[in-house]
Amino acid sequence: MTDPIVPSVGWGVLHLFCKPTASLDREAVSAAVKATQAADHQVICASMLGHKADVCVMALGPDLRELRRLQSALQAAGLDVIDSYVSLTEVSEYAKGVPDAMKQARLYPQLPPPDKPAFCFYPMSKKREAHANWFSTAYEQREALMHEHGKSGRNFAGRVLQLVTGSTGLDDFEWGVTLFGGHIDDLKEVVYTMRFDEASAVYAEFGRFYVGMITPADELFG
Repeated sequence: MTDPIVPSVGWGVLHLFCKPTASLDREAVSAAVKATQAADHQVICASMLGHKADVCVMALGPDLRELRRLQSALQAAGLDVIDSYVSLTEVSEYAKGVPDAMKQARLYPQLPPPDKPAFCFYPMSKKREAHANWFSTAYEQREALMHEHGKSGRNFAGRVLQLVTGSTGLDDFEWGVTLFGGHIDDLKEVVYTMRFDEASAVYAEFGRFYVGMITPADELFG
């Protein structure tokens, strides 16, 4: 058997954005999701709004080969993967002092959170421009800016759950941000509010936003 590929810390995270093809097999899609869940990996499905994708399948767990098996099974079931994102769960370098329970929640989250059906994903990076180069800024300044940024996010505790995963060297951006909210406007408000923080207003670059609703695998296609 092929050996598992396991991160030394945390889990692999795979976001697959898909559209159904004419050969879609709804039962096979559901079976693929259940098989991955049975292998001790989490799978979260969402029905997407807009033209970018029809469904998102987010999977996370220790074995990257298991995530690839899910991708292959979904493609064999008639889903066309039109976009994707690869990342790892992590504890930020600016959060080393948080309690162990918070570190564990970031490295090994349990998803989806109850009563938060609104879903959003977007990738982001920090700028490397002459007037705003995050990576040439002193650590102490970066740490202060990120603490300010985190304080803004904590104002939405109970309304929004945010999972930030690392993707430097793994995908086109440096982080992937997955949001779960009780209401779709909760997600809109938290992103808007946090963009006024200097860490975001001056230094952040964003990719495409994908928005939808958490939906059981066997209900994705009506």
